[in-house]
Amino acid sequence: MGSADSKLNFRKAVIQLTTKTQPVEATDDAFWDQFWADTATSVQDVFALVPAAEIRAVREESPSNLATLCYKAVEKLVQGAESGCHSEKEKQIVLNCSRLLTRVLPYIFEDPDWRGFFWSTVPGAGRGGGEDDDENARPLAESLLLAIADLLFCPDFTVQSHRRSTVDSAEDVHSLDSCEYIWEAGVGFAHSPQPNYIHDVNRMELLKLLLTCFSEAMYLPPAPDSGSTNPWVQFFCSTENRHALPLFTSLLNTVCAYDPVGYGIPYNHLLFSDYREPLVEEAAQVLIVTLDHDSATSASPTVDGTTTGTAMDDADPPGPENLFVNYLSRIHREEDFQFILKGIARLLSNPLLQTYLPNSTKKIQFHQELLVLFWKLCDFNKKFLFFVLKSSDVLDILVPTLYFLNDARADQSRVGLMHIGVFILLLLSGERNFGVRLNKPYSVRVPMDIPVFTGTHADLLIVVFHKIITSGHQRLQPLFDCLLTIVVNVSPYLKSLSMVAANKLLHLLEAFSTTWFLFSAAQNHHLVFFLLEAFNNIIQYQFDGNSNLVYAIIRKRSVFHQLANLPTDPPAIHKALQRRRRTAEPLSRTGSQEGASMEGSHPAAPAEPGTLKTSLVATPGIDKLTEKSQVSEDGTLRSLEPTSQQSSADGSPTAEEPGQAWREQRRLSSASASGQWSPTSEWVLSWKSKLPLQTIMRLLQVLVPQVEKICIDKGLTDESEILRFLQHGTLVGLLPVPHPILIRKYQANSGTAMWFRTYMWGVIYLRNVDPPVWYDTDVKLFEIQRV
Repeated sequence: MGSADSKLNFRKAVIQLTTKTQPVEATDDAFWDQFWADTATSVQDVFALVPAAEIRAVREESPSNLATLCYKAVEKLVQGAESGCHSEKEKQIVLNCSRLLTRVLPYIFEDPDWRGFFWSTVPGAGRGGGEDDDENARPLAESLLLAIADLLFCPDFTVQSHRRSTVDSAEDVHSLDSCEYIWEAGVGFAHSPQPNYIHDVNRMELLKLLLTCFSEAMYLPPAPDSGSTNPWVQFFCSTENRHALPLFTSLLNTVCAYDPVGYGIPYNHLLFSDYREPLVEEAAQVLIVTLDHDSATSASPTVDGTTTGTAMDDADPPGPENLFVNYLSRIHREEDFQFILKGIARLLSNPLLQTYLPNSTKKIQFHQELLVLFWKLCDFNKKFLFFVLKSSDVLDILVPTLYFLNDARADQSRVGLMHIGVFILLLLSGERNFGVRLNKPYSVRVPMDIPVFTGTHADLLIVVFHKIITSGHQRLQPLFDCLLTIVVNVSPYLKSLSMVAANKLLHLLEAFSTTWFLFSAAQNHHLVFFLLEAFNNIIQYQFDGNSNLVYAIIRKRSVFHQLANLPTDPPAIHKALQRRRRTAEPLSRTGSQEGASMEGSHPAAPAEPGTLKTSLVATPGIDKLTEKSQVSEDGTLRSLEPTSQQSSADGSPTAEEPGQAWREQRRLSSASASGQWSPTSEWVLSWKSKLPLQTIMRLLQVLVPQVEKICIDKGLTDESEILRFLQHGTLVGLLPVPHPILIRKYQANSGTAMWFRTYMWGVIYLRNVDPPVWYDTDVKLFEIQRV
C-alpha cells in the first residue's frame, strides 16, 4: 500500500475515533488495528494526522475510547516484546504504537483526572487473558515501561543479532542476557558493535516514547519539597527492570563515545547525514531525567547490589534505590573515568573547534544536556570529581564552560545555561586542586569576545567573569555572589595574575564600592567583602609572583581609602541614593581599559526577539548553596558550623555571611511604607566596621612611600621599573598574621534540586521540536515565555 493511502486510512481511523459517541469494544480488532496494523506513518505524520484538539475532544467526550486506544497500543508493545518482533509487520506495529503513544501521553498528563489512568490496572488485561492471571495486577504504566525496556534489547530490531544461521530459532527474548547487547563500548563493555542505521532509528523512537512517559513531571507545578519522586522514573530505574544496568551503560557509552567530527574529514557531515547525533541527544536527555534525584534528602539502601559486575564498585554501602543513580555513583575504574571525561570534554569543546574552513565541522547542539550530565556525575560520584581535578584535564571542561558563559551573557533566553555553568565552576572551586590547576598557562586561542591577554587559565576565568558582570544582562545579578565566591575559593592558590586580570578585579571593586551601589540593596556590600577576601588571600599566601596585582592595588589605592572612610550619616546616604537615580547604568563600564577583543570572535548577542524560553525557579542564596570550611595547616578542610562567630586574624568575623547578616539587616534597616528597603546609618555601620581592610592598608602603608621615592629619585614614569621593584620586594613580618583560608563549598540542597528539575525539563521541552512532543500542552513546571 502506498504511503499516501496509508496516511489516508490512518486519518480515517482517527476521524472515526473522534466522531464515535458510543464506546468501541476492546475486542473490535478490525477497528483498532487500523491505527497500527496496515499503516506506515512516520512520527511526523502521526503528529500531523492526530491534531491536539481531537485528542482533547476524545478525552472529554468519549473517555472510554481514549482509554481503550492507550490500553490496546500498550498491549501491542507488550506482544511485540514477548514475541521478539521477528517479522517486518510486527516491527512496524511496534513503531506505530510507539509513535501514537508519544503523541497521546502529554494530553493524558495535562488533565489531573487522567493522571492516575496509567497506574490503574485494566480489568482482564492479564497477559494470559485468564481471570486469575497474576499479571492482572500490573498497572498499565509498568507493562508499558517493561515492554519498552525489552524492546530496546530486541535482536534485529534495536540490537545486532548474535545468531549466525537462520536455522537456529530466533533468540529467546526471555533468556537473552542484555548485558551482552550493550549498544556501545565504554564503561563495563569492551565490544563496539557495528553501527546500524535502522537500529539507531528504532532505539530513538523508543527512547522518545520513554522520555514522554517520564515527562509527567512537566505537568506538576514546582513543589518546594522536591522529595516527590517521578513514579515513571522510579519504576523504570528499579530492580523490576531487568535491563536497568545494560540500558544505563548503553546510554552513558553512546553519549561518551560519540565523535561528531566524523573521522577527521572536513565537511564529512555534509556528505553523510549523521543519524547518530539524534540518538546521542535522545540518550543524553533520557539519562539526565533518570538521574533526577535529590541527593540532599535521600540515602535509601538499594534492594539488590548483586548485578553490578566489575565496572561498579561493590565496596561502598548500598546506594539509592534508583539504580541509574546507584550505578553512576559506583563507577570507579580509572579507565572508565577517563573515557567519560574525555567524551564529555570532546563534545563540550565541539562548538569551539575553529578551523580555517567555515562550517567544516559539525556543531552539536546538546551542550546544556552535557553540562547537566557532568554536574550529576560530579555530584553523585565523588571519586569522579577527584579524578577530574587530579590532572589538567579539568581545564578541558573549564574552557568550554567559560566559552558558553561568555557567549550567553547578553542572551535573556540562555539564563539557565549561565546558571549551570556557574554552578559547575562553584562545585569545582570547592576543591584545592582546581585552584592549583588554574595556574597552567592558557595558550589555546579560542576566539572569545574578551580582551587579549597573556597569562594562565586563572586570568581567563577572571577576564570572563568581569565581562559577565559588566556587560551581561540584568537578570544575571543573582549570580554575582557565586562568581565572586569562585574567585575567593581559588584565590589562595593563584601564583601570578596578569596585569589584565589584576586590573579587571580592581575595576570590579571600584564599581561595587561606589556609595550608590553599596546603599541601594541589602546585600550589595557582600560583593566588596568577597573581593577584599580574595585580595587578602593572594597578598597573604601568594605575594611573591603577584606584583601585577600589588601594583594595581597601589594605583587604585584611593578606592580602599574611600571604603575605609565610607560615610554613614543619613544625609550622605540620601545623597548617594539620589545620585543613583540620575545614573541608571547598572555598573560603570568606564575605568576599565577594554582593549581589542580576540581575533575571529563575535560579540555576545542578545536573544532574537520572539525566542522561546522557559521560566526557572529562583536559586537559593549563596549561604544556602555553600557551606564554609577552613583549610587547616595540613591542607585538610574543617567544616565551620554557621553558629561559630569566629573572628579571623584581621578582625572580620568569618561568619559575617548572608544568612546571619540578613536577619541583622532586617533589624537595622528601615522598610518604608511602600515596602521598599532603605539603608540606615546603623546598618551601614554594622558592616563597615567589619570590612577586612587591615592587610591591604598595611601593604599600602609600607609600599606606597617606597614606590613614590623610586619615582622621585629616578624621575620614573615607567611601570616596568616599579614592577621590577615590587617583584623583589617582601612584606615578611610586616603584614598581620595570615588569616585561615576559608573555602565555601557547594552543598546539595532541595532548592538546587528543584532548580535543576525545572531547568532540565525546560531544555528538553524547547529542544524537542521535531516532532514537537509537548508544544501547546498545558505544562505546569514552568512557563513558556517569549523574549
